Amino acid sequence: HRAVEQLTLDRDLMHLRDRLAPEVAEMVYYGYWYTPKMDALMAFIREAQKPVTGEVTLGLYKGNILVQGRKSPKSLYDADIASMEAGGSYNQTDAEGFLRILGLPVRVQARVNPRSY
Repeated sequence: HRAVEQLTLDRDLMHLRDRLAPEVAEMVYYGYWYTPKMDALMAFIREAQKPVTGEVTLGLYKGNILVQGRKSPKSLYDADIASMEAGGSYNQTDAEGFLRILGLPVRVQARVNPRSY
């Protein structure tokens, strides 16, 4: 299931799911199944899982189960977009501006609170 989730859910949604999973487990453990909080958590899970559909091919090797392939009609991965070659939609110079903006809060913090080691 996780192999298909990795194809069909974005990183932020998977991180949120991972943060909420212990909360859901604790609610089940304590028997709080029929509570408004559990209803809200289950609504999130149902909505988040809507695009998760696909097939996973597994292999067995020396007592281990390995994912050998996966595919989904709802896959967020597109090799043409991910490629930096052959006219893909990604331009390497895009990263420069992105990193400059992403690093802005850190640069401001370094200016306000300089460190010496």
